[in-house]
Amino acid sequence: RSFESEIGVRAPTGLWDPAGFCKDHDAARFARRRQTEIKHGRVAMLAAMGYMTPEITGKWPGYLSPSMGIKFEDVPNGLAAISKVPAAGWGQIIAWMAYCEISVNQKPGTPGAKG
Repeated sequence: RSFESEIGVRAPTGLWDPAGFCKDHDAARFARRRQTEIKHGRVAMLAAMGYMTPEITGKWPGYLSPSMGIKFEDVPNGLAAISKVPAAGWGQIIAWMAYCEISVNQKPGTPGAKG
């Protein structure tokens, strides 16, 4: 019961940890997991907005890949886009994700307090 005083712990369940990740009572690991949970939640919110926004506002004009003749409007939303985006485009996305991961201090601290 070492994390019962943390933010988000509510009666009647107390600390919700059905998988038992917090049984080791390690405060640093708990802080890292909480920080990671917040980051994943933010990524999920951005993904949801990225799915909805083109449907509401429309897609960018012009070409996604001029050399392959693929326009932004040719790319569907959701999982159907995986097969439409060129491999070089996925490479750029993965490179950007890696940059975002390594360019930010990942040390556990106060969850959500990034400056």
